[in-house]
Amino acid sequence: MTINPGAAEFPHRQIAAQLRAQIRSGRWAPGERLPSIPAIAQMYGVAKQTVQRTIDQLRVEGLLITKPGSGTYVRGTRRKLNRLSRGRYGAHRGYHSDLAARYRQYLAEVGRAPAPPEVADAFGVADGTEMVVRRHVVRTADAPVEVGASWFRTSDAAGTSLERREAFGRPLYQEVEEVTGRRYVSATDQITARQPTREEAEILEIRPDTPVLHLLHVAYDADHRPIEVAQATWPGPMTALTEEYRVPAPRPDDPDPDPGLALA
Repeated sequence: MTINPGAAEFPHRQIAAQLRAQIRSGRWAPGERLPSIPAIAQMYGVAKQTVQRTIDQLRVEGLLITKPGSGTYVRGTRRKLNRLSRGRYGAHRGYHSDLAARYRQYLAEVGRAPAPPEVADAFGVADGTEMVVRRHVVRTADAPVEVGASWFRTSDAAGTSLERREAFGRPLYQEVEEVTGRRYVSATDQITARQPTREEAEILEIRPDTPVLHLLHVAYDADHRPIEVAQATWPGPMTALTEEYRVPAPRPDDPDPDPGLALA
């Protein structure tokens, strides 16, 4: 294990490239503990601070996880999600696409709170309007992987089961439909990448400079009025969003049915 002192690339990035390659090749398997920082520093003949920068970089990338008092470990496989509109509701009414067996969702808080700007905009109300919110955390056996919330108008949810801290044993949208009498007909998803808030970083147990993926999900009734606005935030480097779809075949009478993206 060597680095090239004359290379333009910083030593910690050279070490990161070598460790990354070894992890991908199976030299260190998921869940396996890496040598200590002093041991790695001795292997490469560099200062411990250089190795710490390497570890920090690979943690941000989602390849490593550090457990205080225990050491640094190779993170398991990336979390693959299909929790966009179709993934959340399933292919058929009444179908619920459960989380994989190794994920558990916990209800963290239920109550009333001022709507943040993106939620207020989705509902078409003023920032800070009081709404009913149900917050949750999704965990694996050893780490939190999602923090989220579902928001409802108080006129729809006040005094109902949606305002009580209880699990329903069925998809949330089915409970909402029964309580409100409004049927979910369509939904939109907006995904952005950003830095986590301080609270998100603490809950997800990630460094403040680790990017996150953030989903804003808006569900509408038949009149295209929002029923629910849901948020979900995931550690970006260890999350992959997957959507499967069919590509329509061209029609003989329409040689160019889709001109593609036009940039103005």
